Amino acid sequence: MSGCQVTESGLRCVLPFEAEPAEVRLLRRATVAQLARWGVSSAAEEAELLVTELVTNVIRHVGEGAPATLILEWRYERLRVEVHDKSRLLPAPVKARCDEECGRGLQLLAALAADWGTVLTAVGKSVWCEIAAQPAAVCRRAERARGALEWYREGHPAMAAEGRSKSVLLEESAVELIADLLHWTAAQGQDPDDVLDRAQVHYEAEVAAAA
Repeated sequence: MSGCQVTESGLRCVLPFEAEPAEVRLLRRATVAQLARWGVSSAAEEAELLVTELVTNVIRHVGEGAPATLILEWRYERLRVEVHDKSRLLPAPVKARCDEECGRGLQLLAALAADWGTVLTAVGKSVWCEIAAQPAAVCRRAERARGALEWYREGHPAMAAEGRSKSVLLEESAVELIADLLHWTAAQGQDPDDVLDRAQVHYEAEVAAAA
């Protein structure tokens, strides 16, 4: 259901869904789990409320079963939550006259989010909001890794082939860098598989601690 990637500006997770009441709980859980992986669990409670409101808004105003997409993006110490759907009907401004449920939902967005808005897209619209969150050790590690991969890619010009996205290039750089490290490990007389196992254990322990 999800796809996660490192982008030029931060970390991004894409979660397609159908606008059904049962999906709200699943998307809340997926949001909490993803924030734990990024080390920003401090934002989980607010993010859950925002996801609930945005997804419920699609169910209520676009229709049950409508295809939509939830996007989570961590960048510049802010968590951005977006929901894309195929309706081009924009929500009414907070101060506009609308029904009680509509007004309450928009007021919740305005109260919780550092910033929010709506954007018409080629196929419909996006409703987005941003909340501030302090990065924990796991997220700082991801940011540091991206910097290392940028440096590694710059040292290998052959990787910068035209026509490929930056996220694909960074993924290839990660594979090449890990391979280089395993060669170095073997040259030092160590077991590469043992090093990989230790790194995996370390990674899982930090993710569990951040949850």
